[in-house]
Amino acid sequence: MIFGRNKQLAFSLVELMVAMIISLFLSAGIFSMFSMSATNVTTTSQFTQLQENGRIALAIMERDISQLGFMADMTGTDFVVGSNTQINSSAVPNDCVGAGVNNSTLPNATPSHFRRLWGYENGVSATTFSCLSDVNSKTDVLQIKRLIGTQQPIAPTNTKRHYVVATANQAIFFEGAATPPALLNGRYWEYQHHIYFLRDDGDIPILRRRTLTVGNGMGNEEQLVEGIENMRVLYGFDSDGDDTADSFMPAQNVTELMWDNRVFQRLVALRVYLLVRATEEDTSYTNTTAYSLGDKKFTAPGDHYRRKVVSTTVVLENPVMIRN
Repeated sequence: MIFGRNKQLAFSLVELMVAMIISLFLSAGIFSMFSMSATNVTTTSQFTQLQENGRIALAIMERDISQLGFMADMTGTDFVVGSNTQINSSAVPNDCVGAGVNNSTLPNATPSHFRRLWGYENGVSATTFSCLSDVNSKTDVLQIKRLIGTQQPIAPTNTKRHYVVATANQAIFFEGAATPPALLNGRYWEYQHHIYFLRDDGDIPILRRRTLTVGNGMGNEEQLVEGIENMRVLYGFDSDGDDTADSFMPAQNVTELMWDNRVFQRLVALRVYLLVRATEEDTSYTNTTAYSLGDKKFTAPGDHYRRKVVSTTVVLENPVMIRN
């Protein structure tokens, strides 16, 4: 009897090499797809972050700017200490004193316009706030003074805040810890002094704000939004009395007379541009894009950060700064 041999089937060397080559191509394709997917996720995530950070920063500033110059029943009338204005507050520590003869936190006795608004470009303008340090070069700084647009109770109780009791003809500044001064038919309002500026925290640029409190004065600093790399503010003036800005100009072009509202032109709007930068690098991306922030240009230095410009035009609710 003849028995048949059992034959064992197997890959030949050539077949094995072909299979390995096919597997390598498939692996490379899968890796490429994975890499592209990861890059798309990073890109989408960073663009979402840029949009959201820009939106939040503009929303914070827009609400503040729109109420610039609101002084309750004294809106449009200048404060004249010793005449229609009385200061019951103590000296403000850590004060931020801007340009002009009457540009501290509180009005002074100098017979000159009390500035509710002032700004400059750090490293470009001749005058700056001495209270600020390490402000990012060639970025704008913006100062805003106003009353919060909600009438306070008859007796304000927040001892850390500054208040004003006002009628149409008289205003008294006082601290929340003090006994509220009596003023016939007067209403009580919280007083705010804010300064917006940019400074880095390590390698991350941050939009910051100085605020006013009793005791620490203007020494309080808030970190508002990460990734705000540059800020440009253009000031819109109405020259023909139609309440619409006829021209927008940077701070260095605004004259002393214009800051003090001693010319026919009225400040009616502000245009704010923010350059938002991602907080983390993407090494697969190199940025050499030129960005426009109104009248100025910024060209990315060939780094690996994505950027986006956001902007808004804020029409002032109280454009007439001086009524008389």
